[in-house]
Formats: sequence, C-alpha cells, structure tokens
Amino acid sequence: MTVSVLFVCLGNICRSPLAEVALREVCARSGVAMIVDSAGTADWHAGRPPDDRTVAVAARNGVEASHLRARQVRVSDFRDFDHIIALDNQNLSDLQALRPKDASAELSLLLDHVKGRSGQDVDDPYYGDDSAFDRTWQEVMAAAENLVARLRQA
Repeated sequence: MTVSVLFVCLGNICRSPLAEVALREVCARSGVAMIVDSAGTADWHAGRPPDDRTVAVAARNGVEASHLRARQVRVSDFRDFDHIIALDNQNLSDLQALRPKDASAELSLLLDHVKGRSGQDVDDPYYGDDSAFDRTWQEVMAAAENLVARLRQA
C-alpha cells in the first residue's frame, strides 16, 4: 500500500509546494513510492504556479517546482490522503474545522516531524527575501527526511 501525503499552507505558492517537492526528492533518493501533493486553505492562487522565489530555491537545490499549480483543499482530500500536514498552526486549525466526520487522514504540523520543533510553525517566507526561502527549504527538507524514515518503519 502506497502512503499518501498532502501538505497545506495558506495560498499553496510558497511553503506547501516546497514541502511537496522536498518530499518527492527525498522519496526519489530513498527509493520510496509515495503519493505527494500540496494545497492551500485559501483559493487566491488556484491554478497559478508557485511564487518565483519558491521555484528559484528549489532549483538552487536541484529540484524542479515550476510545473506545480496551486489548488485549494477539498473535503475529499480528508478521505483521499493518509496524512494531511499543515505548515502552521492557523492552517492546522482551519483544516480541523474543514475536516468531515468520515475523514481518515491523520492531521499534523510539518515541524512535528522534526525533533525539538513540535508545535512550531514554518515561517511564511512570502514577505521575506531569498534567505527566508532558504530557511523554509531547510525546514521542509529536514521534515521530509524524517517523514520518509518514519513512514518506512510503519
């Protein structure tokens, strides 16, 4: 059975697409098959590519992100994915409010998967410079490595 993971932030153009491509990269390097996607709780950017700085930081780290397109979370995601991982506490709260009674997805925060960071938000780099996107990349990669290790053991 293939594990499925959906990453969620607000607009699906910065943090969650970075988490998506980071996990895909770690899975590819580890030979792990996993279904990975990302979405936003808001629909502001639906159908649009990631922020240029998201694409740039991914490219600097040898990963392609320009093919992604933003989408909004759907109620069906709570049944279609095994894990829905929010990038911050506000989006986790929004997901909990959207969660239908028949949901099967396990909800968590991304940094719950990084030792010593449980309960913390991934800072939104949108209003920052390139260094903010670099920090986000480091956080999502650390979480991706830990997620693959944990899910391999399950």
